[in-house]
Amino acid sequence: MASPRLETFCCPNRDAATEFVVSFQPVLFGALSLGSAALSLAFAVLQLLPKHKGYRRLGQYPLPRPTSSSRILFIISVCDILGCAGIMIRSSVWLGLPNIIDSISVANSTDVWPEVFCVGSAMWIQLFFSASFWWTFCYAVDVFLVVKTSAGISTIILYHMITWGLAVLLCIEGVAMLYYPSISDCEQGLQHAIPHYVTTYAPMLLVLVANPVFFSRTISAVTSLLKGRQGIYTENERRLATEIKIRFFKIMLVFFICWVPNIINESLLFYLEMQTDINDNGFRDVRNAALITWFIMGILNPMQAFLNTLAFHGWTGFDVDFSLQRRRELAWDSVSTSVPNAGGHNPMVGSTLLHQSHVQDTKKNMMGNGQHHSDGISVLSEGSESSTVEINISSELRDYDDVDADGESLENSMRH
Repeated sequence: MASPRLETFCCPNRDAATEFVVSFQPVLFGALSLGSAALSLAFAVLQLLPKHKGYRRLGQYPLPRPTSSSRILFIISVCDILGCAGIMIRSSVWLGLPNIIDSISVANSTDVWPEVFCVGSAMWIQLFFSASFWWTFCYAVDVFLVVKTSAGISTIILYHMITWGLAVLLCIEGVAMLYYPSISDCEQGLQHAIPHYVTTYAPMLLVLVANPVFFSRTISAVTSLLKGRQGIYTENERRLATEIKIRFFKIMLVFFICWVPNIINESLLFYLEMQTDINDNGFRDVRNAALITWFIMGILNPMQAFLNTLAFHGWTGFDVDFSLQRRRELAWDSVSTSVPNAGGHNPMVGSTLLHQSHVQDTKKNMMGNGQHHSDGISVLSEGSESSTVEINISSELRDYDDVDADGESLENSMRH
């Protein structure tokens, strides 16, 4: 799991609260963390692999470039997978080589490799899960900007600079403060450890507080644009708005489930740290609650990788397509976005993910002067049969039945 307590544990002179939770049933905790991380990593990778059933009508139209939002979702999954890999490696080593834990607890030990592994694995896990938090925040900002300003994929470069820069900077700064003046002789006291915990939980709290605000504003903006398209709010448009709400709700639900136990556990441990004797019988319930949330964290933290893919794409199945030709056609994170052509009557492909089970084909109508007039909206939603669907809303967007009929007419005209 991802907890600053595991980095604090690398100090031989760790605090009593950290010693209490980390040393309680370490074999059982390591086994649960390893099993959860392995299961989550395996299913997350399976979710991202291309599937046979996602290519029903792709051959009709060329695939445009993926949007920034679709790339962000893929990067979040990659960060989660790499974080799970770090948890697996750390748990495996701790289970297979229990002497490493004993060596870490020895002050002024001449063997530095146990401490190096402890710090290195903890930083790896914190870095990638912290990056996942920052990318999740950027996703909420991106979908809001796309609706408001039709932001393009060029913003992905700015997101990379923000997320990786902040993740690396905060990780290094927190660890440097924690292990001052050295790993074998860390300074004690809450005042010295607080900067490390702040750098760990700041991006998590940012997502918990800011993302619901951005998602709510995005939903309101999309609903207004749907209503303002023709002055009416049809059942089809209501369904699209509902799908967007469900998608955002799933993303936040997964985040709350996986990370709220960390906040509860940290609050309980901080409370115990402020006591003179944490083993006092009066704190028995607090200790039990801390241990329960500690084991819950060990299971739920790594499960974010798999649960996020479910929230992003739905269940994509086991029908993996290993065809080399298909892999050349689509990139890993290939979700199509409609790109209007300056002239002519172009089809507009909806959203396509490697493992997507449905493709929606839509077209932009030509206005009287021969130019396209589009509201430029591109937001992620979930279709009835698909996983990730990008709803491109134009000023004269047709109903799906008409779009399918146009698609068939286009196919017939191409044949003749």
